[in-house]
Amino acid sequence: MKKSISLLSALVLSALLSPTALAQEEKTALVPLPSLDDFTRGEDGWAVGLGLGIEYESAYEGSDEFGFEIDPAGAVQWRKGDNIFYFAGEALGWRGLRNDVWLFEATVGFDEGREEADSDDGRLNGLGDSDEGAEFVLQARRAFNADWRYWLDGRIIAGEDGNIGLFGVGRRFGEQNDGTGSELAVVAVYHDSDRANKDFGITAAQSAASGLPQTNLSSGIRSVGLHYNYRQYVAENWLVFVEGLYEHYLGDVADSPITRNNYEAELGVGFIYLF
Repeated sequence: MKKSISLLSALVLSALLSPTALAQEEKTALVPLPSLDDFTRGEDGWAVGLGLGIEYESAYEGSDEFGFEIDPAGAVQWRKGDNIFYFAGEALGWRGLRNDVWLFEATVGFDEGREEADSDDGRLNGLGDSDEGAEFVLQARRAFNADWRYWLDGRIIAGEDGNIGLFGVGRRFGEQNDGTGSELAVVAVYHDSDRANKDFGITAAQSAASGLPQTNLSSGIRSVGLHYNYRQYVAENWLVFVEGLYEHYLGDVADSPITRNNYEAELGVGFIYLF
């Protein structure tokens, strides 16, 4: 274990102290944003990246409990010109670049739902488990310039249990066009009443079982937040990443008995190997 940690430390220090030693021919990503994985190195055809990440995050939405979770990272991608089709975990999707400043994306994925066992302190006892459900995501990003230094983002997540809308503005740091560097975005999140009550509402039956007051939420703004992404090659085929999220709840969500904290937060680090 110590030997592995020493090796990883040496790689990271080498990347930070001697970036030219690990410099590689720049490969153009479909869009040079660290928040969008692109393993194609600017070439058409198949690309595969596999790895692991570890996250320290809220146990569930609105929780005051935190814990570590290990998740797979990476994707299988196929590129044709300005289009990439991909399979990443439980998500199957497409993204396409148009006129250098428009990025469109469509994805079919799954919402993991929530289980009573997500709370080690028993905060969810009596609320039951919410099932995993299919979701369809449509996204459009518009850059101010072709270098994607600044951009606007709009996203709709439609599911069996309600819908969410996300609207954001972001800035990319660094001059690379290979998808590395860092990026920061400010995001506002809206939800309809179905989704609000799925995540933060309490029905009469749940109230009787849990002792929490019955709660019915209406549609409206859910939160505002900050998203941070960082990507960097530490060797020809090794990519390290850091992801951070802070989401501050507003309105009815902040007053729900399920919301023990008025925010959700997570920090993740990991690596991906490009085949």
